[in-house]
Parts: sequence; C-alpha cells; structure tokens
Amino acid sequence: MRKSILIAFVLGIIINVNGQNLDVISYNIRYDNPNDKPNHWDNRKEFLIAQLNFYAPDVFGTQEGLVHQLKAIDDGLNDYTYFGVGRDHGDERGEFTAIFYNTKKFNLLEHYTFWLSTTPEVPSKGWDAALPRICTYGLFEYKESGDKFMVFNTHFDHVGEKAREESSKLILKKIKELNTNGYPVVVTGDFNLESESSGVQVILTEMEDTHIAAGKNAFGPSGTFNGFDFTKPVERRIDYIFVSPNTVEVLKSAILSDSKDCRYPSDHLPVFARLLLKKQ
Repeated sequence: MRKSILIAFVLGIIINVNGQNLDVISYNIRYDNPNDKPNHWDNRKEFLIAQLNFYAPDVFGTQEGLVHQLKAIDDGLNDYTYFGVGRDHGDERGEFTAIFYNTKKFNLLEHYTFWLSTTPEVPSKGWDAALPRICTYGLFEYKESGDKFMVFNTHFDHVGEKAREESSKLILKKIKELNTNGYPVVVTGDFNLESESSGVQVILTEMEDTHIAAGKNAFGPSGTFNGFDFTKPVERRIDYIFVSPNTVEVLKSAILSDSKDCRYPSDHLPVFARLLLKKQ
C-alpha cells in the first residue's frame, strides 16, 4: 500500500514537471433553425448537453450557437461558464463563437472578440464573405499552477474563398500580437475548409493539426460534417483543433460520432483532443 502511494506521488510529480493536461472540444452545435424539423434544437439539445457532460472537456469552443442555445448548455452543465458575443452587432444578436471553460480549474484573465475582416475591431464583413464572421479569444490560467494558455475559437465563411484564406492570416497575426509571452495556443473552429485547402495550409505554417499529429492515437470517422444524414459515411473534415507545436504535445484526438436513435446531436461531429501543455 505504501509503495503504491509512493509510486502515485512520484508519477504526480513527473506529470507536474512535464506540464498540464488539457482536454479540448471544438463543436459546431448547429444554430436553432425551425426548418430542421426532426433535427430541431429542441429535439437534440438534451443529448448534446449529455454528450458534453460525459466527455467533460476542460475548454470547448462552439460555433453557430445563438444566445438561448448557449444559455441552455450553460444551465445543463455544472462548473462551466462561457464568454463571447454575437457576430451581427457585438452583443447578444446573431451567432456566437463562444468559449466554455471549467471554472473550478481555470481563471479567465482576458477575452475579446474580433471580426474576420479588414476592420476587425468593429462588426464587419470581410473580403468576399457572405456573412460577418468572428473569432473569440481567451487567456486562461490554471488555478493550481498558475500556468497560462490561450484559446481562439472561430467560424469561417462558407462562401468566400478569399475570406477564408485571409481569415487564417488574420488569426495568425492576432496570435503574434497577443502572445508576446509565448504561451501555449489552441485554435478551435469550423473552418469550412478541407485539409488540403490554401486556408488550412496557411494555418499549418505555424500551427499543428491535432488529428494528424495524434497519429495512431487518432480515432473516429474521417470527416466531421454529417449534414444530419445518418445513412452515409462522414467524410468531409472541416472542423479542427490546431495547436502551437513548440508548446503543446498532442496525446490523442477523436472525431466523436455519438448518436441516439439514428440521429446526430448536430450536423457536425465534435472534435476532441487531449493535449499536454508543456511546462512553462
């Protein structure tokens, strides 16, 4: 018994010396569209919230969430809160790229939302985008260790090719501006881009795709966009978690294809990554 306790204690020290584990999810929860009928938010929210409760990520970035959907998730989970603004006017109107986090583990030190455009500080539509698009950022601190890390969560335009590529460049620029201390960085989002696209390739010049980096520890279908179609393989991968490679080690990754009664909780499958933030 004493030997087991000693081993556990020593292992605990080793883990603390090496860094901090962080479980992250990126999840396009599908906005509350009354035309979805059998897949309407009211018919899937309980399962989606139960799914998040089961995996219990430390931090998760959501896309497309309207404020009442975010409040429902917040009410359904213990020990979490969220931040962000709607993309239309920078208030509660429109879709959010909200970030949820476990308040027992982390302090939120700063946060803000910028628009993916040439005028990122004000509500705006960029380049050839069909809609205003945003990225929400947060600087977090582990309560126990004081270690810090950054999370950026975004949703790229579904139409504008130039907008998607320029949005990638803008996010990398913002990371450089904000991360002067070299903290670990996590970027979550629905990028509306497949992996070979120029927009993803821009990000990969400075970030690492966790699902690829996980290697043999990657699990799940090849794609993330299911379109609520339970009859076909999910093959189109447009949702990602990217990390700063020098400060984050990818331990494992999964695309979560959970379903209930042959229905998915969203038209996107969430992406999960278990990370090791290297000791600062």
